[in-house]
Amino acid sequence: MSSPAPLEILYDPACGDDLPLPGDLRELYGRLQFPSSGSRPYVIANFVTTLDGVVSLGIPGTTDGDAISGGDKHDSMVMGLLRSVADAVIIGAGTLSHSPGHLWTPEYVFPALEGSYRDLRSRLGKQRWPVCAVVTARGELDPDLAVINEGNAALLIITTPEGEKRLSRKKMPSHVQVVTAGGGDRLSVREILDAVRQAIPGAETFLVEGGPRLIGQFVDGGELDELFLTLSPRLAGRDGHSERLGLISGVRFLPERVVAGRLNGIRKSGSHLFLRYSFAP
Repeated sequence: MSSPAPLEILYDPACGDDLPLPGDLRELYGRLQFPSSGSRPYVIANFVTTLDGVVSLGIPGTTDGDAISGGDKHDSMVMGLLRSVADAVIIGAGTLSHSPGHLWTPEYVFPALEGSYRDLRSRLGKQRWPVCAVVTARGELDPDLAVINEGNAALLIITTPEGEKRLSRKKMPSHVQVVTAGGGDRLSVREILDAVRQAIPGAETFLVEGGPRLIGQFVDGGELDELFLTLSPRLAGRDGHSERLGLISGVRFLPERVVAGRLNGIRKSGSHLFLRYSFAP
């Protein structure tokens, strides 16, 4: 996969300190800044959506992002960039089951920039790959998943006591760590974040990549700092026979509660828009 042309920057206000992007990444994306989050890691999310608001096609075993984005190189490049600055990539079990062959590393989504992504992580003082943190309350994971058997990056499975019992019956490789959080049958966003923080001392940035129910928990709990949203020109449609989720699922805001982002950036490539929104704690 060759590198694409630089993104066109339409709006890019100052919002913190410049990250030390290698030359080719800075040429492709422009500057990337994050504000200080104080004593806790900065939490960002990355999604791609169709024009009609679909982020998941509801088809098991398919890679929704490629179908929705049209395999856009810039979307893949930005995904790799955000993974490069993250100490952990947090995903739900549903996202994992829909992408059984996926590895949550920067170079997996954009191999041509592997050296630059690795250089950036080195400049930031981070380990070779971000930790992949999978949230599963029930502990029902397929032991044949690529992230369990093929990945070199550390895999952190966050589950409940009942989920831990299920997982204990499965033999896991040495790079897999199972962490029990909370004492009930569900996991709160605070329990999830605490578990990842304890597993990665000194972590500065967490990246949430889905799915809609998990990101809904983060927004509902006031724990999402920024959203990087790729707006694809494609339309997905809904026919009522399968569930096609939007960005947020499992929680309702309007009209009872207003949750609104502040526009922090706009970039463009062809008919794709790369939007960035920040959220108040």
